[in-house]
Amino acid sequence: MSADRPISDSRLAEALGLIVRKRPQSQSDDAAGSEQQETASEDAGSVDNSAAIEQVRAAINTLNEEYAAHGHAFRIEKLASGRQVLTTPEFGPLLAHFRGERQMMRLSQAALETLSIIAYRQPLLRADLEAIRGVACGEVLRGLLDRRLVRIVGRSEELGRPMLYGTTKEFLRVFGLGSIKDLPQSKELKQ
Repeated sequence: MSADRPISDSRLAEALGLIVRKRPQSQSDDAAGSEQQETASEDAGSVDNSAAIEQVRAAINTLNEEYAAHGHAFRIEKLASGRQVLTTPEFGPLLAHFRGERQMMRLSQAALETLSIIAYRQPLLRADLEAIRGVACGEVLRGLLDRRLVRIVGRSEELGRPMLYGTTKEFLRVFGLGSIKDLPQSKELKQ
């Protein structure tokens, strides 16, 4: 589950201590080899090695049967030149939703700067924000509003009654803060 690439049946058998094999120094651990190369290297081992590999394959089949019988969202699949734990297709939309949320929380440098200015100076006018940053912040501000990290907290008493911006509870949750008072002070940042 923690591997980021497929692992061959022989490597799984080695990891489980079913096979003890020394690898030549020139051989790499990457999974780029073909399925025939894997089978050939497995066949080159002793009879005990092929029995261990068959034991791993049988265990994988048993696990997959158990996963299917209990309605698990994952199974072990043959992929490239090895095996990998993958989510079943019916849970794909749910994973896509979570992946989208994670992508949504990535902030650009401009968004982080804008957000920090709002957090420390709230409530803040857009004009004041742009004066501090020295650039127009309309698109960045709109993105922060869409992500629910910033909200309109009221209107200024100035001419035209421009909107005032402040942070949200979502901002506190994302940054792990109990309240705005938990933001680091400038003397803490200098250390």
